[in-house]
Amino acid sequence: MIATMHELPAICVAPVTSALRPGLLQLRVTPPQRDFVSDIAPSLIDAENCPGSTPMAILRNGAPVGYYRIEASAGSVVGRDFDRPALGLRSFFIDSQWQGKGLSSQALAALIADLATRHADARLLVLLVNCRNLAALRVYLRAGFVDTGELYHGGRSGAQHLLWRALP
Repeated sequence: MIATMHELPAICVAPVTSALRPGLLQLRVTPPQRDFVSDIAPSLIDAENCPGSTPMAILRNGAPVGYYRIEASAGSVVGRDFDRPALGLRSFFIDSQWQGKGLSSQALAALIADLATRHADARLLVLLVNCRNLAALRVYLRAGFVDTGELYHGGRSGAQHLLWRALP
């Protein structure tokens, strides 16, 4: 049976636990995406060693299908502060076998809802997306992010758009 958009499985997000870690370490992106997203193993280690960084799992029916990190300071992601309390988003990705099924949009909605409870004082979510990563840019814009028009030139793979989204 083929699932319609209305029958897509529930996507939720949760902090990374030792039980989720083995499944997360199996996640991969396509070879061209490696220019834009770091491998998950070093990202997990870095997040676990960085105060203010929270590694998060994207779950489909309880199984990991994606990953991201929330940074307590947007400045650690974009290199500057904001006039409102702002969080940073980095390393967001959906496993290659689950891409193209609408899970990114669902995951971003779950992420925003989670931030409303886990970080109720935050007013902005800020991220960088590589100028060549047009697919990711479209996903973020559809999810309510705004391209500020500013470019960040400190990325390992070239210039990046600075995007933000107001949080409820």
